[in-house]
Amino acid sequence: MSVNQQAHTGPPYGQPQPGYQGYQQPAYGGQSLPGVPQAQYGAYNGPVPGYQQPVPPQGYFPSLGFPSKGSPVSLNSDTSSLAPNFIGSLRAPPTSGAPPPASGASHPSGHLAYSQFEHGDVQNGIPASAAPMQRPPASQPFLPGSAPTPVSQIPTFQQYGAPPASVQQLRNHMAGMTIGGTAASAPPPAGLGYGVGPSSYPPTTGAPRPPAMPGPPLPGQTVAGPPSSQPNHVSSPPPPSTMAGLHPGPPMSGLHGPPPPTHPPQPGYQMQQNGSFGQMRGPPPNYGGAYPGAPNYGSPPGPPPPPKRLDPDSIPSPQLNELPPQQKPRHRIDPDAIPSPIQVIEDDRNNRGSEPFVTGVRGQVPPLVTTNFLVKDQGNASPRYIRCTSYNIPCTSDMAKQSQVPLAAVIKPLAALPPEETVPYLVDHGESGPVRCNRCKAYMCPFMQFIEGGRRFQCCFCSCVTEVPPHYFQHLDHTGKRVDFYDRPELSLGSYEFLATVDYCKNNKFPSPPAFIFMIDVSYNAVKSGLVRLICEELKSLLDYLPREGNMEESAIRVGFVTYNKVLHFYNVKSSLAQPQMMVVSDVADMFVPLLDGFLVNVNESRTVIASLLDQIPEMFADTRETETVFAPVIQAGLEALKAAECAGKLFIFHTSLPIAEAPGKLKNRDDRKLINTDKEKTLFQPQTSFYNNLAKDCVAQGCCVDLFLFPNQYLDVATLGVVPYQTGGSIFKYAYFQLETDQYRFLNDLRRDVQKEVGFDAVMRVRTSTGIRATDFFGAFYMSNTTDVEMAGLDCDKTITVEFKHDDKLSEDSGALLQCALLYTSCAGQRRLRIHNLSLNCCTQLADLYRNCETDTLINYLAKYAYRGVLSSPVKTVRDALINQCAQILACYRKNCASPSSAGQLILPECMKLLPVYLNCVLKSDVLQPGPEVTTDDRAYVRQLVTSMDVAETNVFFYPRLLPLTKADVDSDSLPAAIRNSEERLSKGDIYLLENGLNIFVWVGVNVQQGLIQNLFGVSSFSQISNALSTLPVLENPFSKKVRSIVDMLQGQRSRYMKLIIVKQEDKLEMLFKHFLVEDKSLSGGASYVDFLCHMHKEIRQLLS
Repeated sequence: MSVNQQAHTGPPYGQPQPGYQGYQQPAYGGQSLPGVPQAQYGAYNGPVPGYQQPVPPQGYFPSLGFPSKGSPVSLNSDTSSLAPNFIGSLRAPPTSGAPPPASGASHPSGHLAYSQFEHGDVQNGIPASAAPMQRPPASQPFLPGSAPTPVSQIPTFQQYGAPPASVQQLRNHMAGMTIGGTAASAPPPAGLGYGVGPSSYPPTTGAPRPPAMPGPPLPGQTVAGPPSSQPNHVSSPPPPSTMAGLHPGPPMSGLHGPPPPTHPPQPGYQMQQNGSFGQMRGPPPNYGGAYPGAPNYGSPPGPPPPPKRLDPDSIPSPQLNELPPQQKPRHRIDPDAIPSPIQVIEDDRNNRGSEPFVTGVRGQVPPLVTTNFLVKDQGNASPRYIRCTSYNIPCTSDMAKQSQVPLAAVIKPLAALPPEETVPYLVDHGESGPVRCNRCKAYMCPFMQFIEGGRRFQCCFCSCVTEVPPHYFQHLDHTGKRVDFYDRPELSLGSYEFLATVDYCKNNKFPSPPAFIFMIDVSYNAVKSGLVRLICEELKSLLDYLPREGNMEESAIRVGFVTYNKVLHFYNVKSSLAQPQMMVVSDVADMFVPLLDGFLVNVNESRTVIASLLDQIPEMFADTRETETVFAPVIQAGLEALKAAECAGKLFIFHTSLPIAEAPGKLKNRDDRKLINTDKEKTLFQPQTSFYNNLAKDCVAQGCCVDLFLFPNQYLDVATLGVVPYQTGGSIFKYAYFQLETDQYRFLNDLRRDVQKEVGFDAVMRVRTSTGIRATDFFGAFYMSNTTDVEMAGLDCDKTITVEFKHDDKLSEDSGALLQCALLYTSCAGQRRLRIHNLSLNCCTQLADLYRNCETDTLINYLAKYAYRGVLSSPVKTVRDALINQCAQILACYRKNCASPSSAGQLILPECMKLLPVYLNCVLKSDVLQPGPEVTTDDRAYVRQLVTSMDVAETNVFFYPRLLPLTKADVDSDSLPAAIRNSEERLSKGDIYLLENGLNIFVWVGVNVQQGLIQNLFGVSSFSQISNALSTLPVLENPFSKKVRSIVDMLQGQRSRYMKLIIVKQEDKLEMLFKHFLVEDKSLSGGASYVDFLCHMHKEIRQLLS
């Protein structure tokens, strides 16, 4: 629907605004209702009050938003161009109950669902075989020289912000969003325009403007029906359509809501296909108009309605002038009419979850991270190892600058694979080591070209020709492939490992197996809270689970123990001793290790001495009165111990308070909330002192990785304490206000996983690219001493490194672009290895190809990391504005160069990027960029560091949490209930919901939940008896309890950290925290709702285009 849009009116954007929260909503379109047969009725396009329908002008075709001569065009995605999908017809409450003629399952012939491989190519537009359809135009034709029809005066202009004030503004405001991508069609004739953009009618002057008129949906789109008195929950979506000849795809028809009223049929209304989103919704029952006091715009009398003709896909709908005046309520923008993350995720699962993703084809966009799929490596690295922001990159830097789409790869070199996929093969070339290009040193890979009968190969990265070593020679077959192609992983697979030779080792000698040193804070707070006893008890059993190579009997890792407060205590646990010995180092200014022999030991040999030590530590410090701690000397001690043992390793430090004791790295409390929103806010994210940066550099040189477990009861300066863990490739875990009974389970799970997970030590990573692009920028937990090598003392299976690429030359469409990530590391058995990942991408000369092959989740991962690094050097407001501007430029470039010409009042989004606005708004509202009053400085620094090394799946659920209606779960199946959108209006008082974001799991209980459900889940008889203090759900023997606990366990298993379980009762004080994660709503800290932000983005895009 193409509608004139006027500039938005309301208070300034980004401030807290009075919302329209808390409406009791009826059932939502796009979801089937329980108890209603699926395909009984066609979808319903509700009455459209208040406007009359003009006749379509001569030569206007519905699929093109502008007048044209000639015959209708069938616009196909990816062939000529993709007709935009439209959003935004209006819906009002039903008036009568008789059903319309059924039109459930008919589709225009030649209509595809989703294409099999392309990432959301939606076919829209007029089917080739259909006759031209008439439909009311989207707005009055405006011809040069003719005055617009006068309309009542518009209100004086205010700044942008609150929801618009009337039907006209609303309609103008968001009407006609278009999702769908294409190459541009021919521009309209000069001087002609359909629905002249608002620039012709500046709102400040109060000039009259032509009325806007919503158009019907395009062919193949699903239109949701009107709600009746259904409770405001969302049931599971209808099953995918199973018509012959269609790929499994999104539902195309079916009843959404009760039978719609009967009205005279309207010509040319066709079914809508996924990719465009419903209409605006009328106010909920029992509510007046959405915005009282809004001026009502009159509508001019229109010509008689167009002649009626029946069409198999037409949907009855009232003529506007047939509605009585009392049925013309005002509308607000329908959240169901804007792109839904839930729908996109569901469609991708249906379309791409059943087939394996085979990596043999260059530039294939993988399924979304939320889709469960199997990968078959046939020459490109699995998306579990590398994901890109775009799989088709511009050939020139000018084109890249024009689009503003960042070219980046999120790389997770040691990613864990599901059991049904094969881990990379280990290739041993003996003493000669891996075969490499002479010039650029790239490693042998599937893209190298063998020439001269196999005696030489040409490098795919730099084109240099290198002799094949005699031991590696093999003949070529008739296609030019080596005859041993399938026998060698490095010639046929995207990911593999080489055994490194001594030349790849420090000081040209093979490394010793790594060591783990456990360093426990024994100050007053740690002892009093029960933490010291808990850690010691856990370590007794945990030491049996140290990581080991595949078939080894026991782990090769040695262990050591240190306790500390203001001084450090080292322990000799040599196997020959009857009891452990303690040595105290009180001179913390000049740290040294007082013993060499007996500090790092084999667990099995020293088992009894270690057990004795772990029993004694809690007793030794039980009566301590020492409250002060040191921190830097603890890291120095671990570093010195690893140096003395000549090995790499990891320090596990358990720390409780700000290190204020006299020692190197001493810190002061500098927490100051008054700095928020000032130019000095960035200092809160920067370390207090450069001391820790230098210490981190020394740690990396030795291969000493630091994992930090924090248990603060007040400010302890995570921004400074986190520097060493961050730069050594380590992790930080934070348990604020740690309490044994509620937090021990989460802490112990994190500790177990952290100790047991696969980790590489003393790692160096380099990313090579083919000529034309190069790696220019890196994000993640690592250290860089030069511009090319990413150095990490430790790299585990959860950490990612994000790499940005820039053009340094032209690329060609024929040869594409190549990336090779090479990681050199020491395995936990002390073996030096090289892990190689290769990926080939397409290159394009058309912007439409770039926009068709983007991956929004990866783009958001990159943008969040870019912004989170930006806060170290720029004011937060500058960072936020830059993010909004970049995304507006990305979408404006698409609109200008790829979309079919249409009125400026339409928001047109590329199919692959239709979720960019909602996800970007989540990043802007996050605690780092827009903290609420309850968010501490430490929380912000913690999240900033956490996100910087997250993978795409983790940022996806972190910024847009998953919300599941537990009461809709099928207790007899293994599947999860269908997720719903993150908004308060989706919650029903009679239901229980689960929300997870990778760090927390909230279980929200409505006040009207049935007593039986409460009894089954919590084991208490009423809502008031449910305890907020539960940290795990009680184990009860009934199907509902088992189902919910299995869902929680399944979610916990998918995440790299153990999520904290928080029980939230409706109208309880904890509900404010829960609502913070309902990211489609306005936030208390001033973040815009999704609807408002989409309008703001639209305004930004239009300013760029004008």
